Amino acid sequence: MPSQKQLKWSELKVGVTVIFAGSVLAVLILLMTGTSGFFTKKIRLRSYFDNAGGLSVGAPVRLQGVDVGNVTRIRVVSDQDKRLTPVEVTMKVSTKYRSNLRSDSVTSLATAGVLGETYIDINSALARGPEAKDGDVLATRDTPDIQDVVRASQGTLQNMDALVKRLDRILAFVESGQGSIGKVIYDPGLYNRLNSTVAQFQGVVNQLSTGQGTLGKLFYDDELYRKANTTVDKINDMIDDLNAGNGTAGKLLKDPTLYNNANESIANVKKLTDDINAGKGTLGTLARDQEFANKLKNTMTKISDLTDRIDSGEGTIGKFVHDPAVFDNTNKLLVETRDLIKAVRQDPKKYLTIHLKLF
Repeated sequence: MPSQKQLKWSELKVGVTVIFAGSVLAVLILLMTGTSGFFTKKIRLRSYFDNAGGLSVGAPVRLQGVDVGNVTRIRVVSDQDKRLTPVEVTMKVSTKYRSNLRSDSVTSLATAGVLGETYIDINSALARGPEAKDGDVLATRDTPDIQDVVRASQGTLQNMDALVKRLDRILAFVESGQGSIGKVIYDPGLYNRLNSTVAQFQGVVNQLSTGQGTLGKLFYDDELYRKANTTVDKINDMIDDLNAGNGTAGKLLKDPTLYNNANESIANVKKLTDDINAGKGTLGTLARDQEFANKLKNTMTKISDLTDRIDSGEGTIGKFVHDPAVFDNTNKLLVETRDLIKAVRQDPKKYLTIHLKLF
């Protein structure tokens, strides 16, 4: 039977073995997983910034928000490189994300929250180039930091301060009762007039509620409702008569004879126009006969020449129209004839006496 000392020694060896095995297993798991493990294959990429902006060695490198590597070196390049962005940042990135890393991917400095750590963010959303390889330089995109935002907002803050001061002066001016707005707010006369207007409006509402006045009767008089109901009934009866074809309007809407007559009249008119176009009948002959058209044209020409001669005063009609002597003689003849008739009426014996002489 083993002694107590041997049992304790056996238990100690088992415990040490379990601790050692657990430690080795944890180290292997740590080394073989993640982006910083020793067994993870990586490539080196570089980017150049004008300012590191709080970036430190060991800071994470993220692709679309996913950790893919770490920053391994940050340095300022020498003057002989003549770079506008002198800060060189070297990154180690896991190759398992290589399919999403392109040579034209863009890097930028980002901050985790307002006061979080600064890290490198790689954006491949618009990248279409080949896969990135070891030693490639990725383009950078400038992002404004807190200081840039503060400097840019100083002008806005100054304008806001001036606006607030101006508003404060306006409010003080209004509170003193000056100006139109100040009088509207602080003038008791306006309140009194408004109160009087509200009281009058309340009186009108009370009259409407009690059925007084024209509007009150419109709201509360049953006779108006009965008349309106009667009118609606008459309109319904009229519509029913129209639908039934009663009356003149009903016949116009429902009687097919009107449609037939109209259709027949249109057909007759069409037949008449077809006959005229075909040269049938008197109208067709007049419309299609070229000889008649020439004669009509010749007649119109002669009438036009005749009217021109009359306008120029030629011939008897022309002289009668344009010669004032003809008008004067005619007028004189009419005057003498009227005087003769008047004289005959006054002394008919003088002009109507017949003298007979016998041998």
